[in-house]
Amino acid sequence: MTSIKQRTLGRQGLTVSAEGLGCMGMSSNYGPFDDDESIATIDRAIELGVTFFDTADVYGPHTNERLLGRALSGRRDEVIIATKFGNEIGPGGQRSGRVNGRPEYLRRAVDGSLQRLGIDVIDLYYQHRVDPDTPVEETFGALGELVQVGKIRYVGISEARAETIRRAHATHPLTALQSEYSLFTRDVEDNGVLATVRELGIGFVPFSPLGRGFLTGKIRSTEDFAADDFRRTSPRFQGENFARNLDVLDRVIQIARAKGVTPSQLALAWVLAQGDDVVPIPGTRRIGNLEENVSAVDVQLTAAELASIDDVAPRGVAAGDRYAPAGMLTINR
Repeated sequence: MTSIKQRTLGRQGLTVSAEGLGCMGMSSNYGPFDDDESIATIDRAIELGVTFFDTADVYGPHTNERLLGRALSGRRDEVIIATKFGNEIGPGGQRSGRVNGRPEYLRRAVDGSLQRLGIDVIDLYYQHRVDPDTPVEETFGALGELVQVGKIRYVGISEARAETIRRAHATHPLTALQSEYSLFTRDVEDNGVLATVRELGIGFVPFSPLGRGFLTGKIRSTEDFAADDFRRTSPRFQGENFARNLDVLDRVIQIARAKGVTPSQLALAWVLAQGDDVVPIPGTRRIGNLEENVSAVDVQLTAAELASIDDVAPRGVAAGDRYAPAGMLTINR
């Protein structure tokens, strides 16, 4: 087995591979998928030294946790499993459209995730979205109790603003914040979130570090997407926004070519270069993409290269919101 670099998330003792694997697209959101192909990709990730696997109860719903549980069966000691709760799932297994951070809902959610994953303890458990109607102290007080009884090891939060992060962390120490971050999404640099997690000693786990696939350089038209691919509704992939973003992407591709790496590797190397407390979780269901992504851990960017990337893709460069209006409403801003 190859060993890739390790990074520490937070101050509570969690160590993971410097790059993880986001598993959402293996079960939802990005068009057709094949469980056998996904399991082969997870197997290859472990061979390459990836130890950090990310899922959520809402992916499917439920089917992604079951898939990951199958894939990691018998390999529990080799991996760190992160999952999430809070996008409310009703008794019939369908999303309600609400966010639920109430302690009684959380306790049911954690038991369901443990059962589907086939494990006794969740390594890292995130509040997936912040419930505007439940004080964060109630949610994280209950999460602390679940740590005490041994159902979860470490606690995280996702898509939260700086003030919410502080309140949650004061209730129970946070190990990680998960939010979108890439060359095209640098909000956390401007809104105080990145500064806050660093001040408090909380690790940062960027999702969509490849701009939802845009930074691979392989998407040139929305016709490249399956009919049910959610990116068809994303403002960044629409009309004039898409054309403007492609112009920026082409300049990023030129830098990658000069470096002798792929656009994906350059984009991931840039994220990794932002600090040793940063652990991106690019998602893929294909072995070829996985191998390309993992190799980015060994790409070193010089100060001059980082400056040239910043010149062509500065903060706020992306045209369009990262979600359609309904999705933007779920973010704690």
